[in-house]
Amino acid sequence: MRRFSQRSHLVTLSEINITPLLDLAFVLLIIFIITTPLMENGLPLKLPVGRNPSDRLPDQKNVRVVDIDSNGRYAMNKRFTPLNQLVASLAQQYQANPNLVIYIRADENSRMRDFVALTDACTSKGISKYQIRTQPPGSK
Repeated sequence: MRRFSQRSHLVTLSEINITPLLDLAFVLLIIFIITTPLMENGLPLKLPVGRNPSDRLPDQKNVRVVDIDSNGRYAMNKRFTPLNQLVASLAQQYQANPNLVIYIRADENSRMRDFVALTDACTSKGISKYQIRTQPPGSK
């Protein structure tokens, strides 16, 4: 009579434990939820209160954020840049991507002439898609 030995040490798992994978996915999701609102913020500006249009938001790869501080300095990607260099950079990006939209974040204490200078310079280069970013009502 043939005798079979116990092969408990040779048994392979036929299932994959996905619990660690789900834990990792949830941690990454929480990290992205927390950091996404911080991505748009450039300089620490005090934006005027207003209602942001939220009907149709552009794709984030088509958006460039330009900040105007209370002293009339222009910044893009947290780097202060003279207006002519900023507009030249935006014009070059607009030629590569005609769907480019400029988010303008102007401090509430900035001068209107700085805003107008930016929009006039961009319009002269053919860039006419803007969104003025404001602070939602009731938030401080």
